[in-house]
Amino acid sequence: MENRDVRAELERWIANVSDEELAAELAEMKKAADAGDDSAAVDAFFQDLAFGTAGLRGTLGAGTNRMNIYTVGRATQGFADYLNANFENPSVAIARDSRNKGELFVQVTASILAANGIVAHVYPKISPVPTLSFAVRDLGCSGGICMTASHNPAAYNGYKAYGPDGCQITSEAAKAISASIANTDAFSGVKTMGFDEAVASGMVKWIDDAVLERYYDAVLSKSVSSLSAEQVAEAPLKLVYTPLNGTGLIPVTTVLERAGITDITVVPEQREPNGDFPTCPYPNPEIREAMQKGIDLCEEVHPDLLLATDPDADRVGVACKDGDDYTLLTGNEMGVLLLDYIARMRSERGEDLSDKVAVTTIVSSAMVDALAAEYGFELRRCLTGFKYIGDIITELSDAGQVDRFIFGFEESYGYLSGDHVRDKDAVNASLLICQMAQDYKLRGMNLAQAMRALYEKHGWWLNRTASVSFPGAAGAETMRGIMAKLREQAPSELAGRAVEVVVDYEGGVNGLPSANVVEFDVEGGNKVIVRPSGTEPKIKLYVFAKDADRAAADALLDALEAAGRELLK
Repeated sequence: MENRDVRAELERWIANVSDEELAAELAEMKKAADAGDDSAAVDAFFQDLAFGTAGLRGTLGAGTNRMNIYTVGRATQGFADYLNANFENPSVAIARDSRNKGELFVQVTASILAANGIVAHVYPKISPVPTLSFAVRDLGCSGGICMTASHNPAAYNGYKAYGPDGCQITSEAAKAISASIANTDAFSGVKTMGFDEAVASGMVKWIDDAVLERYYDAVLSKSVSSLSAEQVAEAPLKLVYTPLNGTGLIPVTTVLERAGITDITVVPEQREPNGDFPTCPYPNPEIREAMQKGIDLCEEVHPDLLLATDPDADRVGVACKDGDDYTLLTGNEMGVLLLDYIARMRSERGEDLSDKVAVTTIVSSAMVDALAAEYGFELRRCLTGFKYIGDIITELSDAGQVDRFIFGFEESYGYLSGDHVRDKDAVNASLLICQMAQDYKLRGMNLAQAMRALYEKHGWWLNRTASVSFPGAAGAETMRGIMAKLREQAPSELAGRAVEVVVDYEGGVNGLPSANVVEFDVEGGNKVIVRPSGTEPKIKLYVFAKDADRAAADALLDALEAAGRELLK
């Protein structure tokens, strides 16, 4: 926790804030603190919202630990200082998803960049994360910014920063930007100008539809489908789709329709952009509650699959009818299915995969090792966060070998099959998933059945991700204590099985950057990984179990999760 006089910082904000909504919130904090309850003020001011490789993310509201025009402004001034120090005539692409305050934050950001002599290319409407990553490189920008908090609850917003390669910024850039932010006063140290003035001066330019058209063409070019028009007509795909009140509706349906997938029923309650996300507390396609409206509609429409993209349309989830209910495929399962599909399609058309590269993370399914052995491609693992997958694509590109990359995925429902962007892309993934579903439909299977067939072929490699929240100032201290204890007093067994190896990624492992992650390798090829989230106040638990028998693998997975949760107490 930072050594900070919270009351003094509260008073300073009260004296300087002109925004009426924030001023009213600050007044309530002061009233409560004067009455002896300073909990709201402490949570709002105990630290500055941290700027890292994921940029900023936090709840909306007043304070240094909140997302507001002043924390966004301070971050943008720091980013502007970094850009001007490292690029000649820098420019930045900017986008936003459907979250509350997104348009305001875009205007504040663009105005500050303009005042610092940096041209801002702005998407005029809400737009997915992958279209922002695409625009950075398409327009030759020095960086990018997307206002998004991904799948977090409605109270959140965020500020994702990108480098000139379309990847989220590197650790080195984040450190330099953070240093500049630390030297910037939120009220007196930020240059700005009126947004309309910035537009009129040409320092803010609107991104036109031609950029989106080039993005659509790039996504469609990543198709690996070998189905003829006659085959597609023989087994047309029927789809229920939900954008979860986010940005996916237009790009996803546009790409699918251009690929000949036109039988699409959109979930009406989740069709239109809405930053309040009224149908579910977490607009996250990983969880059933967010998918329930779509499942309910599926019971009426009877589609081949349900497809859902998260608010910034960089992640996608799928459900299929499986017996009497709908099964939600996990991110690992979809990653395995897609990698198998891509490798199979490429192999069937005669490609040699021995020179190809697939990428996943240290917390993703070990089942991909079996696929690499079957098809002969190279498998690389990186740290959690799609930027590390993007970095590998950039390395291949810089070496003139970008064609070697065939697929990258992470367990948290992020997928990418091309180099057109350097972040996860739910539009690209939606196309691949639907074409894969068409392929399996012709073979008499849906995707749930296809996954079961892969398990029966390669063994039951099961995974589960669980999270334990530690909110507020006290929670941050608790998380630090838990991670320190795991390093100092590592368990010798988990779920009755010996811990054979403890891997501490803080020291750097296999050439990977340092990361606050501890892995416990358990006998029998199983493991438990513990990692604090970089963007939310929680610790994530990744559990891996494998067995030739489904019931035995399920039981072991449950036992390992229970043992892992005990580690977080």
